[in-house]
Amino acid sequence: MKSIWENYKTESAYDELMYSEYQPRQVSYSLCQYLNSLRKEDIDRRKKAAELAIMEMGISFTVYSDEGNIDRAWPFDIVPRIIDAREWKVIEKGLKQRLTALNCFISDVYSEQAFIKDGKMPGEIINSSKNFRKECVGMKPRHNVWANICGTDLVRDKDGIMYVLEDNLRVPSGVSYMLENRVITKRVFPELLQGINIMPIDDYPTQLHDMLTSIAPHQNGQVTLAVLTPGIYNSAYFEHAYLAQQMGAQLVEGSDLVVDDDDCVYMRTIEGLGKVDVIYRRIDDDFLDPEVFRKDSALGVRGLMRAWKAGNVALANAPGAGVADDKVVYAYVPEMIRYYMNEEPILPNVPTYLCSNKEHLDYVLAHLAELVVKPANESGGYGMLVGPHASAKEVESFRQIIQKNPRNYIAQPTLAISTAPTLCKGKLEPRHVDLRPFILQGDSTFVTAGGLTRVALKKGSLVVNSSQGGGSKDTWIINMGDS
Repeated sequence: MKSIWENYKTESAYDELMYSEYQPRQVSYSLCQYLNSLRKEDIDRRKKAAELAIMEMGISFTVYSDEGNIDRAWPFDIVPRIIDAREWKVIEKGLKQRLTALNCFISDVYSEQAFIKDGKMPGEIINSSKNFRKECVGMKPRHNVWANICGTDLVRDKDGIMYVLEDNLRVPSGVSYMLENRVITKRVFPELLQGINIMPIDDYPTQLHDMLTSIAPHQNGQVTLAVLTPGIYNSAYFEHAYLAQQMGAQLVEGSDLVVDDDDCVYMRTIEGLGKVDVIYRRIDDDFLDPEVFRKDSALGVRGLMRAWKAGNVALANAPGAGVADDKVVYAYVPEMIRYYMNEEPILPNVPTYLCSNKEHLDYVLAHLAELVVKPANESGGYGMLVGPHASAKEVESFRQIIQKNPRNYIAQPTLAISTAPTLCKGKLEPRHVDLRPFILQGDSTFVTAGGLTRVALKKGSLVVNSSQGGGSKDTWIINMGDS
């Protein structure tokens, strides 16, 4: 019987499950032995079971294209990614530290700007930021927390060091897929999960509910929560509906809400208007309130900013939180941790060159073919250059784009990001992965046990985004001491 591990090569990158072609890591030994015991027919049957479950559960995402919006089944690889709980404990602490510092920074930006006045960051970075909202100056959200939900992307380099790649502080998505991946894995490998001590993740909706309740304007009596979605054509609509259902919150669109003369937010129901206390909004700032931001927005709620400023409704994440989502601002997070918390960063940044800095720009332009270049405020893997995988023509074209607007670009070395065994045509092959844990902050801070592992399904690709051919895996945080 041929093994699915036959000819598995760990290449030059750190492999999440394997030390070498024939040696599993201690934390993944049971999984690797189990997979090795299965026949090809067993693997194929489990893969088909996963695909059927995804179809039955309606787990999908939307790809935007020139031909129109295309709904696709969620791409899922049945082989999980595993992390030792002892390592995760350090990562969790680092994620809490990082979001706390980021929230201190956002609060500072909209008040005294001491970080800038003390020379820790050029003021021009904030003045030129497309996500700085002057309308938010002077606001103080409950607990002084602006970014209540954060998705932080982590990557591991060839030496096994975990780096923070970016912080997603506006409307981070993907947590529902993390939860559903676990449900599917339980269906596919029920016998395997019984013998391994995997940290649970199914408490996330409860944690999210409790965090949102903690930021309500009033803390007495029942709190009404709503998830504000752009609608069924949004790429993350499945997630919006899923989280609302799991939390027992109302799923609403902008047309379902109204701000009355008392500057309170009400939801239209068959019984009449009902007051809303907290809105988990999945709409970007620009479309949130046509009275303040884009006048042509049909997605938001007229007067919503008035209600928020009056303290009559809580918004998560708060408008303006995206000022810290900027990839240029990302470069200053380690200094924020030192400045606001008087601590050393637990999780390192990827070394970053700021194209707005003349010395950095000269280096970037001279080494474009070796670097990854990213725009400051794009997401989904769009608008970036992966130098080693780009043609000479693409490199030269990007050179001109950077020179036209240096402020909008950063560059980083091309990391040999870690791989994980992935099922490809009946056998296992290494594919590059990242990890997006989710951090909640209100009256306390919570980190998911693991997160959404995204995998670049194309051989050699570093782009893990589902909209560009990526998929995902279940992420197991295993406590070796009790297994």
